[in-house]
Amino acid sequence: MTLPLSQPWEYQLLHWAQEARQTSALQLAIPEDRDLLETAYHHCETITKFHSKTFFLASGLLPEPKRRAARALYAFCRITDDIVDQPQSIVERQQALNRWRASVTTEPQLDCDLVALAWVDTQHQFQIPSGYADQLIDGVERDLLQERYQTFDELAGYSYGVASTVGLMAMHIIGFTGEQALPYAVKLGVALQMTNILRDVAQDWRLGRLYLPQADLRQFGLSEEDIEYKVTDRRWRDFMRYQITRTRKLYDESMDGLRYLNPDGRLAIAAAAELYRAILNDIEAHHYDVFSRRAHVSWLGKLARLPWIWYLSRRA
Repeated sequence: MTLPLSQPWEYQLLHWAQEARQTSALQLAIPEDRDLLETAYHHCETITKFHSKTFFLASGLLPEPKRRAARALYAFCRITDDIVDQPQSIVERQQALNRWRASVTTEPQLDCDLVALAWVDTQHQFQIPSGYADQLIDGVERDLLQERYQTFDELAGYSYGVASTVGLMAMHIIGFTGEQALPYAVKLGVALQMTNILRDVAQDWRLGRLYLPQADLRQFGLSEEDIEYKVTDRRWRDFMRYQITRTRKLYDESMDGLRYLNPDGRLAIAAAAELYRAILNDIEAHHYDVFSRRAHVSWLGKLARLPWIWYLSRRA
């Protein structure tokens, strides 16, 4: 097949995706208590609605079984991410992450955590390769060990772990035609994570993290002191334009992959991508000031974009 790849980092990330795809889905015993399972899925829905209005809206465009599974996936990712952001020592957070990893890969603890229960059931139903969940936990674990990234290529590797893996797992829930879908899911994950990074500069700085590529900052004459003092001068605006242009290109390239997804899932993925892409517009509209406010898209703004998103999904 002809791969839509042009950069060395893209080939590396695709290799990781192909490796994980070869792993088997977990074969764990799911409790036969259907009421407990329903409670678990409802709990995941509540978590999704509270933490991500965009993902909740996009996943609501899926058929009911896939919608429940997508929200179980989100809740699994949310819990994983929250563990490393707790105000505890690195050792305590590492231990908590190890316990969480065990709870979603071994049977004894399934009845102790509703999210783990729903997520393990989802993996079983949709035969999601276990390697993707392992890669996600490994990616999130990097936040315990690494707070700076020197180049975009290095940052793309991190983005694969915490975001592309989510798309690759979602792809198994939705259904896809084959391996040719993988590079598009990988690129979309990087685009989504870069959007998160550009939006959350101030929030991440408060946690001691700076995901912006150090080489790019130097290229535009910026330093960490400029981030600390929330500088938004011409250097910062030029830097942000450069980052947004690259991120939009990734969105554009990833949208060609919609045609490899099952038709009943294309609208949901297009919505997740386009509604997140719109955050970049909001950053621009506020002169790239991501320090004094958190960029977002209003509920009405999201609804207004749905007809165009529907057209995109149909065109695929």
